[in-house]
Amino acid sequence: MSNIRVRYPPSPTGEPHVGNIRTALFNWLFAKGNDGEFILRIEDTDRNRLVEGAMESQYEALKWLGIDWDEGPDIGGKYAPYTQSERLGIYKDTAYKLIENGYAYKCYCSQERLIQMRELYQKNQSIIGYDRNCRNIDSLTTDQYKNKKTPYVVRFKTLLEGKIQFNDLIRGNVVFDNTLLDDFIILKSDGFPTYHLANVVDDYLMKITHVMRAEEWLSSAPKHIHIYNSMKWALPKFAHLPIILAPDKSKLSKRHGATSILEYRKLGYLSNAMVNFLAKLGWSLDDKTEKLEVSELISNFSLEKVGKSGSVFNIDKLNWLNGVYIRELSVNQLTSELLCYWELFPSQELPKNIDFKLIKRIVPLISERIKTLKEAAPLISFFFLDIVKYEKKKVIQKGLDISDVNMILEKLYTKVLLIDDFKSSDIESNLRSFVGGIDYKAGQVFGILRVILTGQDVAPPLFESMEILGKEHCLSVILKARENIKDT
Repeated sequence: MSNIRVRYPPSPTGEPHVGNIRTALFNWLFAKGNDGEFILRIEDTDRNRLVEGAMESQYEALKWLGIDWDEGPDIGGKYAPYTQSERLGIYKDTAYKLIENGYAYKCYCSQERLIQMRELYQKNQSIIGYDRNCRNIDSLTTDQYKNKKTPYVVRFKTLLEGKIQFNDLIRGNVVFDNTLLDDFIILKSDGFPTYHLANVVDDYLMKITHVMRAEEWLSSAPKHIHIYNSMKWALPKFAHLPIILAPDKSKLSKRHGATSILEYRKLGYLSNAMVNFLAKLGWSLDDKTEKLEVSELISNFSLEKVGKSGSVFNIDKLNWLNGVYIRELSVNQLTSELLCYWELFPSQELPKNIDFKLIKRIVPLISERIKTLKEAAPLISFFFLDIVKYEKKKVIQKGLDISDVNMILEKLYTKVLLIDDFKSSDIESNLRSFVGGIDYKAGQVFGILRVILTGQDVAPPLFESMEILGKEHCLSVILKARENIKDT
């Protein structure tokens, strides 16, 4: 394929939803894999729903995932402007051209009349839609409305019979009955276009070849095709992507957890893992390959392998996949990832200024134990504390009493004091030799040490942690633990 042009047109009405970003990703992969162009466009015509900072969040999300664009509001392009509120004259000209050619008309119905109409439809259990009251009003009535400066919208004059059909690249042949379509609004009374008009005009003028969007827009496709046909414009190819489902098979929403893609960054997921996971929501290379690098996604992505049915957002699979990506990072890479993460999302469990060399020593102890970057801070916080908090009862291991613990701590202090080369291997050999000479189990002795040094039941490897903490710190902790136990 050649001259492929696709677009991602977010509306700045909220956080970047995972479903919308998945749509952006599919468009981007398709463009990259076919030497095409990926266009970013802002659809900001719904003025009542605009949210300050929402577009900045879209930029941030795309950049985090490595999704770049060839044309857009920030970098321009040959079909600028790429923000719809800056293109109002273009939409008005198209709307009035449709009126002149008999494909649209001005509707002067008041909000009160439209509300009464809908209430009547509901009472009679009729199909809700505009009743075409203004479709064929005479010129005299039109002049009267005009003289009174009556507000109006522009509606498309939908065909009253027949069917409209098109080929969807994912769903095959799709047929809609024209009698089920109402005369939909294309230009609002405030002069702003609706999505139906604006996206068609922009897609045509920006030479978009493939319209890849969410399944929810499938029912709007016949409306858009009617506009294309009325303007005698060539149709793009359509591909309506499967919906993303929650584990209960309902549409993914906030009640199921995070829906903003930026929330997943805050939760500690790696961008490459997130791209891999999103790509697998509705598309697959085969029935066994789970992990794919971005380059592999680009070279293998095709619409033929996009499914029709919804795909479940499985958080357990995302956690597993993210863990795989973390474990494949080098020590330096994971250290850098963690430091960058903590700079963006400071942890109360860690100091503000963290030494790279210290984290680099700690990273090998936790890389196999974390699935997200967020899990690291609580696991390693004890490295930055002079005294850790723990329940005294947790120090008393199973099968022991306070006197046993006191005796063990006393002997441990002496044994640790005598270790000259405080390296993990020497610490382990000395302490295991120590355990072999007393009447207590290794699990009991090391369990006591783990609790007083880390404050955790499950922590990074004990002897390696002790090496990093240092001999003086370990001795100080054992001494304080003995004093605490005596006071119990």
